Amino acid sequence: MKRNTTIALLMGLAAVSLTACGRNPGDRAVSGGLLGAGAGAVIGGVTGGNPLTGALIGGAVGAVGGAATSPDAIDLGRPAWR
Repeated sequence: MKRNTTIALLMGLAAVSLTACGRNPGDRAVSGGLLGAGAGAVIGGVTGGNPLTGALIGGAVGAVGGAATSPDAIDLGRPAWR
C-alpha cells in the first residue's frame, strides 16, 4: 500500500508540474484537463481505485488549474492543437 501511495503522489506531482500549456486560459484549461485526466486514470488504477473516476476528477482539477495559472508562471510553448 505504501508503494502505491508513493507512486500516486509522484504522479500527482508530475501532473501538477505540467498542468497546462498555452498562452490563453482556454488553451491552458484544455491541456490541463487532458493531462489531469491521464494522470488521474493512472493514479486511480495504481491505487486500486476506479480509473474512470480518477480520470474525471483529474480532468476537472487539471482544467481548473490550467485556467487559473498564469502563462508567466508555467509556459511550455504553443499547444499541439494550434
